[in-house]
Amino acid sequence: MAYTRKSVSALTATEKRRFVEALLELKRRGEYDAFVRMHIDYYVADGEGGLRTAHMAPSFLPWHRRFLLDLEEALRRVDSSVTIPYWDWTRDRSATSVPWTDDLLGGNGRSRDRKVMDGPFAHGTGGWTIRENITDTEFLTRDLGRSKDPIGLPTKDDVEAAMKDSVYDVSPWNSTSKSGFRNKLEGWGSGQGSASWRTHNRVHRWVGGAMLGGASVNDPVFWLHHAYLDLLWQRWQQRHKEHRYQPAKPPASGSSQHKRVVARHEKLPPWDLTPDQLEGTGGVYRYA
Repeated sequence: MAYTRKSVSALTATEKRRFVEALLELKRRGEYDAFVRMHIDYYVADGEGGLRTAHMAPSFLPWHRRFLLDLEEALRRVDSSVTIPYWDWTRDRSATSVPWTDDLLGGNGRSRDRKVMDGPFAHGTGGWTIRENITDTEFLTRDLGRSKDPIGLPTKDDVEAAMKDSVYDVSPWNSTSKSGFRNKLEGWGSGQGSASWRTHNRVHRWVGGAMLGGASVNDPVFWLHHAYLDLLWQRWQQRHKEHRYQPAKPPASGSSQHKRVVARHEKLPPWDLTPDQLEGTGGVYRYA
């Protein structure tokens, strides 16, 4: 039987408590930090020579789908009732609404160093020390809305602009792809500054602090954000039934994309799975 991922705004008090407690237990066991390290390891940018899988590539969505499932499996080993909720940032848009409440993720960081001071993931509680990072900061940080240079969260129109593109991805299969659902949802735009941060990327920028860069998993909101992206991919699949993951075949040998992106039937590191296997959920979960 499939389990259900619910909107964070629909969680009961008990569901919030059990989700938080399961995350904290994974942190105590050291399992959570392994997820942070994995994301850092697979966050490979366009300009780097390695295979791009987690970001700036067609495999952005299937890679994170499997990543979500792995975290969910770990959580459910702690508490079988727990699933990852999703945060619909087109609806819950305030820095004081869910998920930024004391009984869930806590709130914004303080002004001088962006340190989160309240909620279950505040450093002061002793339960959420940052150990895997790209800096030496040990406490969780946030800058909701970017206080010094404010930006807004993506809107329903922004999401629809991605959803209506019926092609999954296009060459050159990276952050410079001008069309295709994947890059429109991932949010690499042209230009510089806030105008170039769209959809997925804009949410990371809006949260700020730990959510910037490869170590963004250190903020538990990462999972709620990516669960919503996974839901959007599912809806895109339902809308455009005849269109699938691209590229279907590896780019031509000798091209700049050759061996740098994962084609539909190739294995997706670090799992023994292919993107086409991850296009469906296999009845594991559904969204409410």
